[in-house]
Amino acid sequence: MSRNKETVETYLDGFRRNDHAQILSCLTEDIEWTVFGGFHLTGKEAYDAAIEGPGFVSPPRLELVRMVEEGDVVMAELTGTARRGTGEVMRMSMAEVFRMRDGKICERRAWVIELRENDYR
Repeated sequence: MSRNKETVETYLDGFRRNDHAQILSCLTEDIEWTVFGGFHLTGKEAYDAAIEGPGFVSPPRLELVRMVEEGDVVMAELTGTARRGTGEVMRMSMAEVFRMRDGKICERRAWVIELRENDYR
């Protein structure tokens, strides 16, 4: 497995365990994070503050469907669930693009779709 893919695996494992230090160790200082339709932020401090999304109880359950790499970009398809503060469980499908620099994530672009009961599983 490539260094970039290993970094993304380590990053995802950190999210699964809600381990801020592990997540942040995978990022450059000038990290940019965009969740399309949600938010855009820059920098590790802002990233750290956004790890537990408002209204959610951490950690999420994330399953890697596939991961591909070309040059300095790693793309991952994920499925998962996240528990809301109300107790409701959100099912989701995600496409993630990680731009890498020197083995660390310098940009994360995410498309997150909430799935309903009858949506594709």
